[in-house]
Amino acid sequence: MASSPITLKKDDLSASGPRVRFAPSPTGFLHVGSARTFIFNWLYARRNAGTMVLRLDDTDVERNTEASVHSIFEGLRWLNLGWDEDYKQSERLALHQKAGWAIFERGLAYRDFTPAHTGDAERSGTQGTWLFNTGMRELPREESDRRAAAGEPFALRFFVPRETGEEVRFTDAVYGEQRKAAVDIEDFALLRSDGMPTYHLASCADDADLRITHIIRGQDHLTNTFKHVLIFNALGAALPHFAHLPLLVAPDGTKLSKRRHGPVVSVTTYRDAGFLSEAFINFLCLLGWSPKNDREQMSLTELKELFSLEGINRANAVVNFKEPATLLTEQLREQRDDGIVVTTIEAKVEATVKTEEMFDPKAVWLNAEHIRALPVEELSTRLLPVVHGAGFKIDAAQMLRITPLIRERIKLLRDVLTAADFFLVDQLAPYDPVELIPQKGDAAMAKKVLEKAQTVLASIEFKHDPLDQALRAAAQELGIKAGQMFQPIRVAVCGRKNAPPLFETLEVLGKEKTLARIGDAIRKL
Repeated sequence: MASSPITLKKDDLSASGPRVRFAPSPTGFLHVGSARTFIFNWLYARRNAGTMVLRLDDTDVERNTEASVHSIFEGLRWLNLGWDEDYKQSERLALHQKAGWAIFERGLAYRDFTPAHTGDAERSGTQGTWLFNTGMRELPREESDRRAAAGEPFALRFFVPRETGEEVRFTDAVYGEQRKAAVDIEDFALLRSDGMPTYHLASCADDADLRITHIIRGQDHLTNTFKHVLIFNALGAALPHFAHLPLLVAPDGTKLSKRRHGPVVSVTTYRDAGFLSEAFINFLCLLGWSPKNDREQMSLTELKELFSLEGINRANAVVNFKEPATLLTEQLREQRDDGIVVTTIEAKVEATVKTEEMFDPKAVWLNAEHIRALPVEELSTRLLPVVHGAGFKIDAAQMLRITPLIRERIKLLRDVLTAADFFLVDQLAPYDPVELIPQKGDAAMAKKVLEKAQTVLASIEFKHDPLDQALRAAAQELGIKAGQMFQPIRVAVCGRKNAPPLFETLEVLGKEKTLARIGDAIRKL
């Protein structure tokens, strides 16, 4: 097995069943469409006791970067699915060249000594499609050998049959029977003039050598498959089964693009925003595939049980994210309606960071559902690195106490920083003292409530039931409703009205911090 740029994770499964592959090109971060392709291949392999092959298609030396390699593996590691075998295409060049020359020796390829798509070219169709350079197909072998021996540069091209009325056919598991007249396929290059293999040759040579049985990839490769069928046949290799996946498109119908749509199409953006990897996988599976029972929230185990190629749709799948420009315009409009004018670049940038609004609402909803489905202990473990990463120093035991109080209040893991902020800090952020005033009350009532609470809480055990009983009794003594008693205390200890249940919150905060915050609130009044 070829060495890889970083340590890879693998699953220990038998080599029986189908063999599928994921073959990313390291020309940028891991795209959400590529991640979906990986996931569908992985699910098919695992459902059918097969083998998942990861092959880095890194032969495009002009576009590949080491940063992209690391970004791809960073995204795959976060998905946490694993694979069984891994290869680097750049370490298999001898195999590709051998395959190209084997096709040549069988009379199914020829040397083309003219620059690509120049010279006296045959054209066909209304668009004047380039097919081949006149004279090169018919160049005698002796002349071809002589010119090559003299050092004249050439490309090696596939000899597409043109005289027999032949059709190239294959059956796609998603799009059905596909056919194309051979005369409409150009004599595509196998080896470039520098000896490097083209994508078509390298991909097919590797697929044949690695015994790939099922090629599951994006629909944008569907037209390439006609050339690939010719190559497989020329190599005498078994033809794999093909399944092409519908494209992922933006709300305006355009194909998701790294260049145009930016970070929202990067897998690591979802990770950094606080998505659970299992929820993200669930979301991507619903883009272009659905189980027969139309379920939406599914665990990884359920996805493995339900996934099939028959469930893949032909229609492109829309990712309903908001593009940054649209999101910014909407937020600035809201601010103007509120009488707030944003005038600085910094403020405009700040207006775009409402993370939840950027993503497809279904992705956020699914993430919230998966969060609620996690055991408290597991969710606490996932939240702790987020809290530590933001600079808050709390221990695992304290995080475990906080987690059940906020689980229903967060949709993304990073929401812990806003839902639980008052648990994490020693000093509350400034808040309006008016918030301390209870409904149908005044500042005097708020102060009286807080002073009473300060006295009562100083002498009781900080457990739910004693806190409940003592504060309800205090409300009766003051002749006010329980809600009027609780609101000033909640704002005093949390800095806002919207917070987790009061008694559980006080228990987690503890007596010392609670009394200190109530004292600060009294001074505000």
